[in-house]
Amino acid sequence: MRFGANYTPSQGWFHHWLDFDLDAVRADLDAIAALGLDHVRVFPLWPVFQPNRSLIRPRAVEQLVALADAAGERGLDVNVDGLQGHLSSFDFLPAWTRTWHRRNIFTDPDVVSAQEDYLRTLASALADRPNFLGMTIGNEIAQFAAGPPHPDPDRITPEQAGSWLERVLAACEEGAPGLPHLHAEYDASWYQDDQPFTPAHAARLGAMTAVHSWVFNGTAQRHGRNGTATSGHAAYLVELSKAWALDARRPVWLQEVGAPQPLIPAEYAAEFTEATVEAALDCPDLWGVTWWCSHDVSRDLADFPELEYSLGLLTNDGEVKPAGKSVSAIAAQWRGREHAPAPRTTALIVDAGDEDRAPHRSVCAPGGPVFEAFTRLTADGARPTTVLADLADDAGHLAARGITEVVTVDNVA
Repeated sequence: MRFGANYTPSQGWFHHWLDFDLDAVRADLDAIAALGLDHVRVFPLWPVFQPNRSLIRPRAVEQLVALADAAGERGLDVNVDGLQGHLSSFDFLPAWTRTWHRRNIFTDPDVVSAQEDYLRTLASALADRPNFLGMTIGNEIAQFAAGPPHPDPDRITPEQAGSWLERVLAACEEGAPGLPHLHAEYDASWYQDDQPFTPAHAARLGAMTAVHSWVFNGTAQRHGRNGTATSGHAAYLVELSKAWALDARRPVWLQEVGAPQPLIPAEYAAEFTEATVEAALDCPDLWGVTWWCSHDVSRDLADFPELEYSLGLLTNDGEVKPAGKSVSAIAAQWRGREHAPAPRTTALIVDAGDEDRAPHRSVCAPGGPVFEAFTRLTADGARPTTVLADLADDAGHLAARGITEVVTVDNVA
């Protein structure tokens, strides 16, 4: 069982790549390692690393390798997000994809070829590092493909999204063969009907499924800070993802989860953290939990949404916060233990339309019938999972997952 943090540098946030200070990075990593965590997810800024379509800055790549080596010295494995992309409400896209050079980042052949070169280069630079876990394509890059919510999307079809994912994942594999490369989308892929990055993409492409759990998506607003659905949202996403997985034992990585204020008040952060992680750990085939994020964003930096300033396990000055103490204690409790919860034998049927495109996946969103039925089952003491309507009568599929009972939304009191 893996426990880690999304690394947010205490000095300069992700702008630290512009003034890279390895000693400051080492101090941050010391603090993360002191929590007893075993890995970090790190975020090179795409425009900083590839400022021109034909220029991948060697010095930037060297700095990324130096960061990975510093992490390894502290017993921390490293997953690298490549196409940044989008972070904490800010977009970081190279100038050669915008305005005068506006090109669709998913379909323009020159842009996609450059992305392949970039991802291959990063993966290759780290391929021989024993603490390199592999590449994530980018952080919630699906948000660029649909509007709303994005104000200026690069629109594509689900078929184009799948083709793009296959190409960029293949580039990572070429750079670092045999490592678990993956992509990571946010909850729109599971909840938004017209999002071209679909649940099937998330659950079938790449080495594992990544889910990002944020209860400001309507969950905490509807169910309150201590509702079953709120503390169980991460577990719900883990189990929802399995409805679309063709591999009955496909690993799921809870790659982002955090305690956003004010929906989760600061004085409740530790309790929310413990309840959220406890619920997720009851999910079979969970690869790991990676908290967002390591350090708070400095108040010296302007224009972040208010909640982004307080999500760290540590303050900007390195003080361990209540959520940090909780995650540290959980990591210590699980260190060296096998993660093998019993199968979830009751499956709730998910009917989102065509399984590849999921045109009615909003039934799974907060307030939707699948979401609310799953919450009621959980509140009643059940341990539900999910199954697609098209697979609900497939005895072999159900047996492979350990499912003995299938229930419909209408049959959940």
